[in-house]
Amino acid sequence: MGEAKRRKTLGLPSKQNNINSKGDNSPRLFEWFPFTRNQRDSFIKLSIKASWFGIGALVLLWVVVRFVGPAAGWWTLADSL
Repeated sequence: MGEAKRRKTLGLPSKQNNINSKGDNSPRLFEWFPFTRNQRDSFIKLSIKASWFGIGALVLLWVVVRFVGPAAGWWTLADSL
C-alpha cells in the first residue's frame, strides 16, 4: 500500500500538508535556495544586533587601551613622551 493511500484510509492529512504545517510558510528566496524570506529577515535582525555588540566592544577596548591602561601603569602611550 502506498503512503498516500495509507494516510487516506487512516484519515490522516496528506504528507505535503503535514510538512507545510510544521515549518515556515513564507515563500523561498529562490526556488533552488533552501531559505525563506522570514529566515532572511531573522538573519538580518541578528546581524544588526551582532554588529552593535561589536561596535560596543570596540569602543570599550579603545577606552581601555587609551585611558585605563596608561592610568593603571600597564603601559605608556607612544605619543606621550
